[in-house]
Amino acid sequence: TLGSSLLYAARVAPDIAHGIDDVDRAMRWGFGWDTGPFEIFDAIGIRSVLDAVPHGATAPALAKQVLDAGRDRFRDGALPPAGAGLEILRSARERSRIVKQNAGASLIDLGDGVLAVEFHSKMNAIGGDAIEMLHAGVREAASNFRALVVGNESVNFSAGANLMMVLMEAQEGNWEEIDMMVRAFQSATLALKYADVPVIAAPVGLAIGGGCEIVLHADRVQAAAETYLGLVEVGVGLIPAGGGTKEMLIRCLESSPPGPQVDLLPYVQRAFETIAFGKVATSGPDAKRLGYLRSTDAITMNRDRLIADAKARALARVAEGYQPPARPTAIPVGGENLLATLSL
Repeated sequence: TLGSSLLYAARVAPDIAHGIDDVDRAMRWGFGWDTGPFEIFDAIGIRSVLDAVPHGATAPALAKQVLDAGRDRFRDGALPPAGAGLEILRSARERSRIVKQNAGASLIDLGDGVLAVEFHSKMNAIGGDAIEMLHAGVREAASNFRALVVGNESVNFSAGANLMMVLMEAQEGNWEEIDMMVRAFQSATLALKYADVPVIAAPVGLAIGGGCEIVLHADRVQAAAETYLGLVEVGVGLIPAGGGTKEMLIRCLESSPPGPQVDLLPYVQRAFETIAFGKVATSGPDAKRLGYLRSTDAITMNRDRLIADAKARALARVAEGYQPPARPTAIPVGGENLLATLSL
């Protein structure tokens, strides 16, 4: 079935499209394919496809031209960006604009004084390497850049902290090690929040658990329309420990009237229920409804444009005269009576 589909695509492409790039993008964008037919062709190899099709299929003219030229692939590299200003993180990486990297993340120069932290672990899970690079990104941006973007062009922004690492330490009873891991993550999220330069988070796909907590601490968020934000730790018997509980509480209390006699329960309860039920936003707009995004945060429809939009937002914050937020000296929580209500 696959071989027949690929050969059909190669036969009709010259008549229906300007080039094979358009065919691959049409199948990705319009039909939900992860990779287009010519990308699949290249992954397998043209000769291997022809050999696997029953009855020795004749090579379509498009494929024959490539074979006659002594090649076995339609492209020498990956499907290029659809236009200027799209997938700029990938373009920067291909131009060797990598400032620093380790196994979990990289610092990439996006140009115009904007630095990016890009995760690239499995599912972009956050471990020690990623935390180290977040700290390094804040320091590098403060010294040599004007703004910092945290994002990637993967399917998912981040599936959260590396819980397997936490589990292994717990099974060994290494509670001090777990405490150090939690403190290191909290230190990283606070470094993002109080950085000397504006930090823009650019979530896409899954941004859950620790990934969501990174987003919550950014100065501004440029989220893809298809973003699933949520503090989901309760689902595995944990409490969000990277500062997410505190950030959600602060956001809910921002709408409460000032004064010591104010009943904080309706405001605190909103944050409590969002975390306790592990609510996950089903889209960018839904994330605003749940409080994961604020009114000042923005949404990008085309994910190929996401990092470019985040970069533009970062430069706009610089032009506005960005100043780090003041650190709160106290956060009202409601006292014993409110705690008793939540416990019930």
